[in-house]
Amino acid sequence: MTATPTETTKTPYLQIQGLVKKYGDNYAVDNVDLNIERHEIFALLGSSGSGKSTLLRMLAGMERPSQGKILLDGLDVTYQAPYERPINMMFQSYALFPHMSVEQNIAFGLKQDKMVKGEIDTRVEEMLKLVQMTKFAKRKPHQLSGGQQQRIALARSLAKRPKLLLLDEPLGALDKKLRQQTQLELVNMLEQVGVTCIMVTHDQEEAMTMATRVAIMSDGKLRQVGTPREIYDFPNSRFTAEFIGETNIIAGEVIEDAADYCVIASKELSRPVRLGHGITGPEDQDIWVSLRPEDVNLSRNKPTADFNWEEGKVKEIAYLGSFAIFHVELTSGKIIKSTVASSRWYLADEEPPTWDETVYVSWRDNMPVPLTR
Repeated sequence: MTATPTETTKTPYLQIQGLVKKYGDNYAVDNVDLNIERHEIFALLGSSGSGKSTLLRMLAGMERPSQGKILLDGLDVTYQAPYERPINMMFQSYALFPHMSVEQNIAFGLKQDKMVKGEIDTRVEEMLKLVQMTKFAKRKPHQLSGGQQQRIALARSLAKRPKLLLLDEPLGALDKKLRQQTQLELVNMLEQVGVTCIMVTHDQEEAMTMATRVAIMSDGKLRQVGTPREIYDFPNSRFTAEFIGETNIIAGEVIEDAADYCVIASKELSRPVRLGHGITGPEDQDIWVSLRPEDVNLSRNKPTADFNWEEGKVKEIAYLGSFAIFHVELTSGKIIKSTVASSRWYLADEEPPTWDETVYVSWRDNMPVPLTR
C-alpha cells in the first residue's frame, strides 16, 4: 500500500541540488543545496561578492551552471533558456520601457506570449488593482515616483503568473524611509497573489522583515538557513552572529560542562560566563560566546552574583532616539555594547550614565549563545 504524502515527505517546490558556478578556478557559487516550498518568500542575504546574485541569475537562466541541477515543480529547468522557464525576474533598476505607458509596460510580456487582447486587458486591469495604480495607467515611467515605478515593475513581473518570482534588490532604488514603508506592502501583495518568491538583498532589515526564511551567503556557500528568528537568536557560527545585527563576541574555553549548566572562562573577563544549559562538548575546548547588546543590562548598582557581570567605564554613547547604545570598556580593555531603551531612564526618574562613568554590565544565563566555530 502506498503511503499518503505528508508535509515531511512531499517534494519541495524548488530544489537546488549541488549547484556550482566557476569562473576559471574561482567559485562564485560553491556546491549549494537548497529546498524552497510553494508560496514561500525566501531571502538570499550576503555582502557584495557572496554569490547571491550569481545564484539568482542561474535560477533565471542568465548564467549556465558549471554543475548541479535546478528542479521547479518537478521540472528540470537547469539548462532551459530564460524565456522557456516559468520564472520572472524583477531587476533593481526596474527596467521599465520609458516610451511606454504604465499599462503598456505591464502588457508587454503578455503580448510577447501572444495572449488575446481581451485577456491582456483583463490581466492588466487585475495587476493595476493589485498594486493600487489604476489611476496612473496612462502615465509614463518618468512621471512616477520611485515607489510607484517599483509597483509597476512588480505588476509586470506578476502579470505572466510565473511559478517563481525572482527579486534582485527589490527596494534598493528607494530611499530608507520609503523602503521601510514598502517592505510589508510588498509582502502583502506577494501573499495575495500566492507566488513563490526568492529575493536577493544585502539589507538585513529587508530580509528579516520580508522573508519567511533567510539564507546567509558568503564565498559562494550557504552559511546558515532558517527563519529570521532562528538566524538572529541561534546563529550557528561567529560569522553569522557578527553578520546579522550587533553582537558582543567573547572568546574563552569550557572549564565545566554539566547537563544543566556550563561555565566558560575568558581572558577578556574577570569572572566566568555561566550558561543555563550544557553544551555536551569536551572541557578545555575553545569556544566563543555571542551576546546581543539588547541582552546586556546596564546599571550603576553592583551585582552580587559570581558570574555574568563586569565592571567598566562608559567610553562611547550612540543616542538613536528610542534607544541608546553604550560602549563600556572593561578592565581588560574589552568593549561590551549595551542597548538601552530611552524610556527606561524616564520611568526610573534618573539620568542615564555619561562618559567615563563607572557602570556594571550583566546578563542572564539564558542569553549568551555558545559558538564552536
